[in-house]
Amino acid sequence: MNIATLKGPRRRALVIGLGALAATCALPARAADEYPTRAIRIVVPYAPGGSTDVVARLLAEKLGHALKQPVVVENKPGANGIIGAEMVARAAPDGYTLLFPAGSVLALSPLLYKTSFDPVKSFAPISMLASWSLLLVANPNVPATTVKELVELARSGKRSTSFAAGTSGYSLMCEQLKLLVGAPDMINVPYNGSGPQAQAVIGGQADLMIDTFNSLQMIRAGKLRALGLFSDQRSPTLPDVPTMKEQGIDMSTKGYAALLAPAGTPPAVVQRLQAEVAKVATMPDVRQKFASLDYDAVGGTSEELAAAIKEDIERYRKMAKDTNFKIGQ
Repeated sequence: MNIATLKGPRRRALVIGLGALAATCALPARAADEYPTRAIRIVVPYAPGGSTDVVARLLAEKLGHALKQPVVVENKPGANGIIGAEMVARAAPDGYTLLFPAGSVLALSPLLYKTSFDPVKSFAPISMLASWSLLLVANPNVPATTVKELVELARSGKRSTSFAAGTSGYSLMCEQLKLLVGAPDMINVPYNGSGPQAQAVIGGQADLMIDTFNSLQMIRAGKLRALGLFSDQRSPTLPDVPTMKEQGIDMSTKGYAALLAPAGTPPAVVQRLQAEVAKVATMPDVRQKFASLDYDAVGGTSEELAAAIKEDIERYRKMAKDTNFKIGQ
């Protein structure tokens, strides 16, 4: 169609229509250029006080300074992180509601529960901020100072031995450990987040937990005892704590926390956030804080986070199959 040959109302209507189309196409780019213009909310799908919450609050502080807008953390615990994840999946894809979960929320929860979100299709990966090794930790009143002694205690039948598991990922790891050491009678008790699970073990309501180095202060204060590290090598932070492999148990894994947006968020907004998270990961005070907790600063790309999520899905699927892990464990 040659617009020059049109006359009168038809020409005016076509010109108006083309103008409106051009304006509509320009909206996402303009919105991304102006982003952000108001407060940003980071949803943490756990109770306050856990490792992911600690990292999220540090990220929120740094992003707020960089983006010159308030960045607030909102805890939405429940259902192994599903409540918070579903809330973000339903949010407007405009970059103002973000999700900051540990990997198990995306990779494991959809394998165990019926969810309204797809771990790959419902979110736009932004960046992984931190990764960490995990510890097997006990209440100091538990009569075991090594994993071998713990296994002997659990097998003896002299007393029950209970795990506190604040996430489905920790619960699955407990089941895998029980399988590997041949102690099926260990009790797996669910808690609503890593903060409450730590309180239960410190208070003596449960004997054991798998946790990050967020428990480091309590370990040093003698309120918790570290029995083993789920890593390929010892940590310089706790050099006297042997790895699980050193104690004859082939278990090694790392946790991580990452930032995601709802699917459909403009790519320019995702790229802006990814760039800012990468800057946060290089800040000396952030790296110092992470080092004190034995965390590794990551700040990787969106593509690297997407690959990590897919890899985790396959890893958790195999673990769940090997342990016959069911909902409620």
